[in-house]
Amino acid sequence: EEDPRARFRIVAPGFFAVLGVPMLAGRDFTEDDRSGSELVAIVSQSVAQRLFPNGNAVNRKLWWTDPLFGKPQPRRIVGIVADVDDEHVVPGPALTLYHPVRQIGIAGRLFVHAAGDPYALVPEVTRVIHEISAEQPVERAATLEDVRAEVLSPERLNAFVFSGFAGIALLIAVVGVAGVLAFSVSASTREFGVRLAVGSAPRHLLTSVLSEGVQIAAIGIAAGAAGGYALARVAASYVENVQLPGALPVLGSAAVLIGAAVIASLMPAARASRVDVLQALRSE
Repeated sequence: EEDPRARFRIVAPGFFAVLGVPMLAGRDFTEDDRSGSELVAIVSQSVAQRLFPNGNAVNRKLWWTDPLFGKPQPRRIVGIVADVDDEHVVPGPALTLYHPVRQIGIAGRLFVHAAGDPYALVPEVTRVIHEISAEQPVERAATLEDVRAEVLSPERLNAFVFSGFAGIALLIAVVGVAGVLAFSVSASTREFGVRLAVGSAPRHLLTSVLSEGVQIAAIGIAAGAAGGYALARVAASYVENVQLPGALPVLGSAAVLIGAAVIASLMPAARASRVDVLQALRSE
């Protein structure tokens, strides 16, 4: 098996409490975890389960290779936290190593937990930062919701575009079903007239046309489901992580298509139920 690869995060004491990441075992970093003290690390649950499946990972030694830190040195695992997947829209298992900032000396973002309006704290936080280091720039202040919205914007655009395509496809399907049934009703005008003349109720003709529309939709749904499943299997052989939709989306889509077919069938069905018997019998 290849050596596992993990994400590298440098954090300060209190980072997990601020972001609400549960501490599953061990302890958080403290101010004593500084340069010159014992090298320590906190690992995500996936790392602990991957490297130490048969025992507790706390107080075990961990080595890793990274050109940033030169020769590998052992670090003692002092804590285990829940997985935090901050790189994907759909969270999954995240192999992550956390290291105390005071032992490495590389800082990035400052996270502040606000009880009220977070933007109201920006001037005060900026002032405190400049009091500590006047040359430290504060480039961008944003909430996690802002960051999430920015990260999800491409996905939202994709969802909007594909929803438009789906709406156009549904409209084409509705027009197609309505056109087929309108032609069928026009071609069967004499038949409907005969059925009405021998005592058939108009509602029976209405039900007959509606059921024909539902049958057309059902055949299309079955063919589409089979074709989609086959294409998904073919795509899975070339692209990783291709997942088939669950039962709920499939049933929901089928219900929408059946409903659209019924709506498309209403006008031709109403026309069939209102056929004039004498005019229909005179037609060729």
